[in-house]
Amino acid sequence: MSIDERAAAAVTDDVAASEETAPGDASARDVPRGRLVGWFVLVGVLATLSYAGNLADAGDPPADLLYRWSSAIGAAVQYGIILVVVVFLARGIDRSVLGLRRPPSWGRAAGLVLAGYATIMVLGVLLNVFLKAGEEQGLVPEEWDPDRAAPFVANFVVVVTIAPIVEELAYRGVGFAAVRSAWGPTAAVVVTAVAFGLAHGLVVALPILTLFGLVLAFVRHRSGSVYPSIVLHALFNGVALIAAVTVAGGG
Repeated sequence: MSIDERAAAAVTDDVAASEETAPGDASARDVPRGRLVGWFVLVGVLATLSYAGNLADAGDPPADLLYRWSSAIGAAVQYGIILVVVVFLARGIDRSVLGLRRPPSWGRAAGLVLAGYATIMVLGVLLNVFLKAGEEQGLVPEEWDPDRAAPFVANFVVVVTIAPIVEELAYRGVGFAAVRSAWGPTAAVVVTAVAFGLAHGLVVALPILTLFGLVLAFVRHRSGSVYPSIVLHALFNGVALIAAVTVAGGG
């Protein structure tokens, strides 16, 4: 082999190596197995606390949870604690592996968000006919109460901004990256969806929440970014709350 041929081969090898370690290639940047264990512990604790709390609360949940300042403050503190744990689990992992990068195409990402929203709405309506999942959670108010607008706005901010960001970073960020690194993308979609459903601590609503998690994880996988799933999650929560106090509540 001549000197020129050897030089060309070296350049080719360097290009191939750089492609193998591209920031978006999760297979080339394995997530430490300990992070997967830590994530399962986090999900297990959240699910246990949620189910225990729901079982301890006998009877129907209060219909005015989103009109209480205590609900907004309590939820914000809870999500703050979860975020601290998520950041701890994410330490040292490349941001692109966690999905913290812009999608290759914002147009494609927007299409995935809209398609995902339509899918979960259709599935949710069909399943809710039989399951009445919204009644089990008891989160969405039945009507608009202008006298308690301020605490409602505070809860709205938590539900539409803080909750989607923290939950997506936990499940479609760290969780998705850790499971994908261990078992591949299909397992990441399914496992994080089931974990997302269980963490809410509900029984009747579990199928709907799991399907929602599947849609969110699919959007995360196909877009290559966690940002579209955050937008989809926020869109779903926001529309549900607005519809509840306007269309559904007749206010």
